[in-house]
Amino acid sequence: MPADDEDPFVKSALRAVAAFPAGRVGKWVVLAAWILILVAIFPLASKFESAQSNEPSSFLPGSAESVLVLDLQEKFPGGDVTPAVAVAQREGGLTAADRAAIAKVIAGFNADLPKGIEPPGLVAGPVSPDGTSQLLIANLTVDGDSELLLDNVTQLRDDLAAAAPEGLQAKVTGPAGISADAIEVFGGINTNLLLAAATLVFVLLLIIYRSPIFWFLPFVALAFAEITVRGLGYLIADAGVIVNGQSAGILLVLVFGAGTDYALLLTARYREELRRTEDKHDAMRIAILRAGPAILASAGTVIAGLLCLTLAEVNGTAGLGPIAAMGVFVAMLVMLTALPALLLLGGRVAFWPFVPKYGSEGSNETQGWWRRLGERVARRPRATWITTTAILAIACLGLLSYNATLTSADDFRSDVQSIQGQELINKAFPAGSSAPTNVIVPPGADQAAVVAAITATPGVSAVREVSEGPPGTLYDVTLKDPPYSSQAYSVIDDLRERGKVAGGDGVLVGGPTAVEADLDAASSRDLRLLVPIVLVVVLAILALLLRAIAAPVILIATVILSFLASLGISALVFDLVGFAGESPALPLFGFIFLVALGVDYNIFLMARVREETVEHGTREGMLRGLAVTGGVITSAGIVLAGTFAVLAVLPLVSITQIGFLVAFGVLLDALVVRSFLVPAIVLDLGDRTWWPSALWKKARGRA
Repeated sequence: MPADDEDPFVKSALRAVAAFPAGRVGKWVVLAAWILILVAIFPLASKFESAQSNEPSSFLPGSAESVLVLDLQEKFPGGDVTPAVAVAQREGGLTAADRAAIAKVIAGFNADLPKGIEPPGLVAGPVSPDGTSQLLIANLTVDGDSELLLDNVTQLRDDLAAAAPEGLQAKVTGPAGISADAIEVFGGINTNLLLAAATLVFVLLLIIYRSPIFWFLPFVALAFAEITVRGLGYLIADAGVIVNGQSAGILLVLVFGAGTDYALLLTARYREELRRTEDKHDAMRIAILRAGPAILASAGTVIAGLLCLTLAEVNGTAGLGPIAAMGVFVAMLVMLTALPALLLLGGRVAFWPFVPKYGSEGSNETQGWWRRLGERVARRPRATWITTTAILAIACLGLLSYNATLTSADDFRSDVQSIQGQELINKAFPAGSSAPTNVIVPPGADQAAVVAAITATPGVSAVREVSEGPPGTLYDVTLKDPPYSSQAYSVIDDLRERGKVAGGDGVLVGGPTAVEADLDAASSRDLRLLVPIVLVVVLAILALLLRAIAAPVILIATVILSFLASLGISALVFDLVGFAGESPALPLFGFIFLVALGVDYNIFLMARVREETVEHGTREGMLRGLAVTGGVITSAGIVLAGTFAVLAVLPLVSITQIGFLVAFGVLLDALVVRSFLVPAIVLDLGDRTWWPSALWKKARGRA
């Protein structure tokens, strides 16, 4: 084996792969192939939004008790319904005109019953004890058709708004109202995110390359990737993988961010080689050969981490795994094939006015800002990494304010009608009236004992028999607390325990509140399961890339510390801006993206450091590696952080939190961990960094 411990087969395979898109004929073949792919897949790409599922079931834990209840409800007369609960309220009491207007709305709505509304249609519900409010209820049977649900809720809202006398507040809430508001939010998610991400990347590419021409080439490559990902995303969703608006939005941002990172890394190495190599095709071949392993390892790390999500219990999280992994793979493939071909077509002139001429002075490993930074760290490496670690540890103290209590009612950043309606109900009725909890008592169970146990449960306001069917008897349970609150979630556990004690294990508790409680529990379970799996997978990939054990352990440890510090700072920020709490899914999403993406920059750095160490030793290799990668890694970090930050344009707290956490964490990783912490640790350890590889043995004089 060669002194640098690199497999000759891997080197020859990379040379073969690099030769094709960098060839004089190969570049045309590659571009022609991508154009054919785009032509074939574009019709599917335009259907991507239609394949997404934004119904509540798309976010559910697949094996939870609440999901079983949803399935069994379809076997009752009337099937599985989603109630839309309207509330009409006037302070001081409903007037005769108000009651007449309500009756007119009911008659008009039912005269031509819309498709998807269960007969008898809109019915008058109870009047509050104080006489200020009345409920109206319509059961929707939309069978997963999100557009039909949105149309029906919108029509009911419009009818109420048109008929309500002055001073009468009329709002539509309940499970159907909340679903409609969520569907409306997610309806434009892809377009808004795509425009925001594209604008940001365009501006950053102009700033980074300071060329009025060059930005166009990676931008075209990103367009290739986005169109391909949307088409393949449609096929994946059509095949049965659950893709909702949240996962689709994260997918598009991830492709833009990761794709731009890979483009920056390859382009930086290509510019470097253009100054050393006269022929641009040879320069590109060398650039792919040198930068390719780091890009492959980076993409492999992210893909492996994302595929671990398929083990998640939450449907939306499990669905994100394969579709996001596919997106990263496509981004990597485009940047290693289509982008080289486009860069070769543009030639040196594409970099105008800063054209990299053959023989000109480029990156000088002995000079420059990043080299000077490395030399300062090298003077006192141990003090540097201890100080940096202490600062990050202090940032971790922000975790003391972490509070994973964000609910669906708190998730909308704007003042949507479903939440307004719930607040009106809270004033005049038991808060759970808008979304009753469902209890199924199986045949043969002691129904009277179960009803008595449920009625005696603290937090329960009323119990009502709804229907009988093959699964047994269905009851609606009204809770005293708002249905989307942590207090109501705790009642669900009590209901289940008491119900099973009274009627056996066949007694099942479901409904909107139970769904949210199960989602919280499943998110906690997914976090405990997936974190160690992702760590092992990423550690294995790093060990294969660096052919060592010590270095991968160091890198993993620094990224974990960076993640905890980022989560701590984020918790403090969210508390300061007044968010009701953190999303239960935030730690898992943050961990997956920050560990997988955060390791990217260490991969970019350490792959080059190892390359330089073979010739110059660990100390000089670290300084040279930092000098030549500092600028491009910083640029890549800013781009990736910026693309995730555009998630903040969405009016959902949970997605805003994911965007902020990942953006802040990526910047922390790129600017602090990679610039100070990792170089300081490597400089302090010296050759021990590469233990137990052949490089370490050679440095120790034992090869």
